[in-house]
Amino acid sequence: MTREELVYQIFSKNSYLCTGLDTEMGKLPIHLPKNGDAMVEFNRQIINATLPYSVSYKINTAFYEQYGARGWEWMEQTLDYLPKSVFRIADAKRGDIGNTSTMYARAFFEALSFDAVTVAPYMGKDSLRPFLEFKDKWIICLALTSNPGHADFQMQGYEGKKLYERVIETVCKWGNPDNLMFVVGATRADYVAEIRKTIPEHFLLVPGVGAQGGSLSDISRAGLNKDAGLLVNSSRGILYASSGEDFAEAAAEEARKLQTVMAQHLADIKH
Repeated sequence: MTREELVYQIFSKNSYLCTGLDTEMGKLPIHLPKNGDAMVEFNRQIINATLPYSVSYKINTAFYEQYGARGWEWMEQTLDYLPKSVFRIADAKRGDIGNTSTMYARAFFEALSFDAVTVAPYMGKDSLRPFLEFKDKWIICLALTSNPGHADFQMQGYEGKKLYERVIETVCKWGNPDNLMFVVGATRADYVAEIRKTIPEHFLLVPGVGAQGGSLSDISRAGLNKDAGLLVNSSRGILYASSGEDFAEAAAEEARKLQTVMAQHLADIKH
């Protein structure tokens, strides 16, 4: 998916919502069996219910990989169900030496039809370059996360700046706003405005709204640019809005609430 296509979807739906399909078999609604077929059917109903409000879906591959080959099949079935009009993210956090990264890129961009994959930049340029060589595909680089351990490395000083700031500045030299995004946790809203000054045009993928305590309005005020420039992810808050037979309706309502707030913020930047 191109940047232009993504921006079109955002302003068509008045939304920058990314729904996370981080589905846990043990948390399926009580009336569904705890197996892979039910997991895929749950995902399909969530997609149907949230599609009017979501421009993107993020599949955390670990939730499927844990089941081996069967899990990959369930993930692929879910991916295939997503319409090509939405931005499809593989939350896989890959990053290895160049030839290995080439194989990862082929896996997610050729064998599977993801539009983007999350990557870890620790091994440097040659570990990310293979992903950037694919046309109309994106990498989403970890920058400033919201987990407790983010301070162990990301916030440490390095040549007068925080390490996450150096990561952003350096990785921006390898890609551009048409194929490169950054992960910034929603609980780090106080840093988003400064990050936006450094990268005014790049998209940010922002997880952590809802269950993890991030504020959608705070993130929106700090991070929106003329093209929106944000994909705000909600997973648990949407997926598990209800454990009953009304789970899809409850998910739709949670997505609608987020989209309503997003529409209000987008109205301020439309031109």
